[in-house]
Amino acid sequence: MKEDQIIIIGAGPAGLMAAQQLAEQGFKVHVYDQNKAAARKFLVAGNGGFNLTHSEEIEPFVDKYEASEIQNIVKSFDNKKVIQWLEDLGITTYVGSSGKIFPTKNFKPIQVLKAWLDRLEQLGIIIHYEHTFLDFDQSFVYFKSNGKEFSVNYSKLIFAMGGGSWKKTGSDAKWVETLVAKNIEITPLQSANSGYNTDSKFHQLQGQYLKNIKFSFEGNSKIGEVVFTKYGIEGSPIYYLNRFTRKHHFPLTIYIDLKPNLTESNIFDQLNTGSKISPVLKRNLKLSTPAINLLKTLDKESYLDIEYLSKSIKRFPIEVLSFRPIDEVISTAGGVAFPALNLNLELKDYPNVYCVGEMIDWEAPTGGYLLQACFSTGYWVAKSIANS
Repeated sequence: MKEDQIIIIGAGPAGLMAAQQLAEQGFKVHVYDQNKAAARKFLVAGNGGFNLTHSEEIEPFVDKYEASEIQNIVKSFDNKKVIQWLEDLGITTYVGSSGKIFPTKNFKPIQVLKAWLDRLEQLGIIIHYEHTFLDFDQSFVYFKSNGKEFSVNYSKLIFAMGGGSWKKTGSDAKWVETLVAKNIEITPLQSANSGYNTDSKFHQLQGQYLKNIKFSFEGNSKIGEVVFTKYGIEGSPIYYLNRFTRKHHFPLTIYIDLKPNLTESNIFDQLNTGSKISPVLKRNLKLSTPAINLLKTLDKESYLDIEYLSKSIKRFPIEVLSFRPIDEVISTAGGVAFPALNLNLELKDYPNVYCVGEMIDWEAPTGGYLLQACFSTGYWVAKSIANS
C-alpha cells in the first residue's frame, strides 16, 4: 500500500467513487462524514425512483450539462462504464421505458449501497462517521467529533460535501463560508431541478397531472409529465427548463403545448364544427380532464373563442413567479467555480486539494444525469491523483 494518506470529506456518491478508485490503486484512504451513515441523499433520492444513470448515447447525454468541463469529465467515465461498475459490484440493471437505468427489481437502494460499502471495506477504506468539517490549510484538515476538535494531516484532500438542498441528508453547504473566507471563487448556490411557484389561479388544479405535453421557454422544450401543486407546478419538463429560466428575471412566462402531435390548424378544424367546446376537447381532441380544467382557467370569452382556444392549446401561458426554496429542491446550481479549479479539479490556490460532485458549479436535469456526474467527477479526480 502507498504511504500517501488520502482524506475525503463526504461519504456521498462522488466521495465514495473517488475512495474506491484510489484504494484500488493502492492508496490509503480515509473518508469523513458528518452523518451517522453513508450516502443519505443517495438513499432518499432512491425513494422516488432509483435511476442511477441514463442509456442515451454519449453526445446527447452530455448535452444535458451546460458546463463543458463536466461534459468532458462525464465522457471519461460515462454511462456504460457506470453500468459495468455496478455489474462489478454484483448489481444488475435494466433500461426503463424512458431510457433511465435502474437496478433490477431484486435490488433496493439500501442493497446497492451495502454492496458498495462492502467493496470499500474489502479495499481497506475506513469511513469515520459523525465528524464535522471545520477548516483546512495546506497540510491539515480540521474536524469536530464527540465535542472535541482535532486535525488530520493529508497528502491529498478531496472535498465531496454536496450542494445545499435537502439539509436533512447532510447537504447543508456550510463549506461555502469556509471556502469564501479563503477567497476561493464560489458561484452562489441556487435551486435546481426545482418546481415553480405560479400565479394563484393554477393552484385550484392541485393534484392534477398533465401527461405527454411539451413545455417550452425561448426555444428550449421538453416533453413529459407534470403535476399541479398548492404552490405551482412540478415535473421533469419543469426541471429541464430551470437552467434556461435561471438566466432571466422572474416573473416570466413558460408555455405548454397540450397536443404536441397536432398543429394549430388541425386543432382549429376540430373545434370549428359548431359543436359545444368541452365535448369536442374530450371526444375529438382526446384532451384529459386536467388539460380541459387548465383551459377553463381562461376567461369565458377566450375559452369560447375557438381561434384563441386553438392557440392556447398549442401555447398555453403559465406565469412563473419564482423557484421553490433551496432546501426542498432536488439539487443546487452554483458552487466552486471552474476558474478556481485546474483541469484535474484541484484548487489553484491550494495544491493537493480537490473538489468533486455537486459542490462544483454545474447542474443537470433529473433522470440519472446528476448521479452520473457525481460518479464521473469522483472517478476523474481519483485518476488524476493516481497518475500524478
